[in-house]
Amino acid sequence: MFRRRILLASLLKPVNDTRMYAKLGQSLTKLGAVDMHIAGFDAPLPEPSTISFHPIFRFKRISWQRLTAQWRFWKLLKKLKPEVVIVCTHELLTMAWWYKKKHGGKLVYDVQENYQLNLQTQQVYGSFLGHLLGSVIRAVETRASKSIDHFLLAEASYASELPFLGNRYTVIENKFKALEPATNSFRDIPVNLKDEKPVQLLYSGTISELYGVLEAISFAKQFHKVVPCSTLTIIGYAPEEAFLQKVKAIIKELAFVRIIGGSALVPHTQILEQERKSHIALMPYRPHPSTMNCVPTKLYEYLANGLVVIAQTNPLWQGILEDARAGISLDYKNPLSENQIEEIVKDTYYPLGLPKNVFWEQEEKKLLSVMEGILQAY
Repeated sequence: MFRRRILLASLLKPVNDTRMYAKLGQSLTKLGAVDMHIAGFDAPLPEPSTISFHPIFRFKRISWQRLTAQWRFWKLLKKLKPEVVIVCTHELLTMAWWYKKKHGGKLVYDVQENYQLNLQTQQVYGSFLGHLLGSVIRAVETRASKSIDHFLLAEASYASELPFLGNRYTVIENKFKALEPATNSFRDIPVNLKDEKPVQLLYSGTISELYGVLEAISFAKQFHKVVPCSTLTIIGYAPEEAFLQKVKAIIKELAFVRIIGGSALVPHTQILEQERKSHIALMPYRPHPSTMNCVPTKLYEYLANGLVVIAQTNPLWQGILEDARAGISLDYKNPLSENQIEEIVKDTYYPLGLPKNVFWEQEEKKLLSVMEGILQAY
C-alpha cells in the first residue's frame, strides 16, 4: 500500500508541543499507511516515537533569523515532499501555499488563535503596530485560504470570527489528553475540601496581568485568612521580566505562596503533576475580547483532573462549570466574604463523576474522520 507523508509544522511551537505532537501528531499515526513528520522549534525529542522530528528552528523571538527560518522550512518541504502539510501557525502559510502551488498535495491550516483580534486588542506591540500586524496577518490568511483544503479550529468561536473559512472547517478543541492511562486513584470523586490539609490553590500557565496572576494572589491572601492551612502555587512562564519581578516582590512576605518557573519555561508534564497535587484551580482572567469566547486548555485539564475551579465571571465558562458541578464563577475584582470562602470549602463537587466531554478522545475521532477524507480525495 502506498504510504502518505504528513508534515505538521509550526515556527515557534516546540516539536514536542502538546497540541501539535501529543494530540494531532500522535492521533494521526492511527490512520495507518502514513509517515508522520513534525517540524518546529528545537526541544527535547520524545522517545520512543514512530514520528520523525525536525527541530529546524532555533532563534530568539525577536530576531532576523525568523526570516531565514522560512528558507529552512522550504528546504524541508522540498526534501520530504509531503502529500499533506498541516500548518500550525500563520507564519508558515505562505511557504506552504507556494509548495502546494508548485508541487500539489493537500494543505490544512490548524487555526490556534485569532491572530488579528489578539494583536489588535492585547496591546503587546502598541496600538498602531498591533493593528498593522493584525491586518497583515489577516491578509495573508485570507489570500492563502483559497488554496487551503481544510481548517482545524482550536476554538468553536473562530467559526463566526474568521470570515475566510467558508464551510471547510472542523472544530478540534484542545481537550485533555492524559499522558498515561487515565485513573482517578489520585483523587476521590466526588470532591469535598473540608478535610483537606493543606488546601492547595493553583495558578498555572502564562504569568501575566491579562491572565490575572495578581488577582490570584489577592484571592489566595483572602482565602488564607479564613483557611490558614491553604497555599498557592504559581507555575508557568512570565514573558515580561519586569512584571515577574513585581510579582516576586508582592509575594516576598507571603510564605504560603511560591512560584515554579517564572523566568524559565516549565515542561507541561510538570504542570500536570502540579494539577494532580492541587485542590482548587484559579482562573482569574481579566475580561478581554481575545479570551472571552475561548475555552482555555487549562480548564479542560482542571476538569479532567477533578480540581475545583474558581473562574472569572464568563457565561461560556460558567455553563461548563455548572454542567459538571465543578466550581463557581465570580468577579475577582470584588472582595471575598468569609461566607463565600466557607461555602467553597464545604460544598461537594463532581457529584456525577468527572465529565466525559473534556477528554481528547472525542476530538480525535473528528480529526481522524477529516483526515481520512482528505487522504482519500488526494
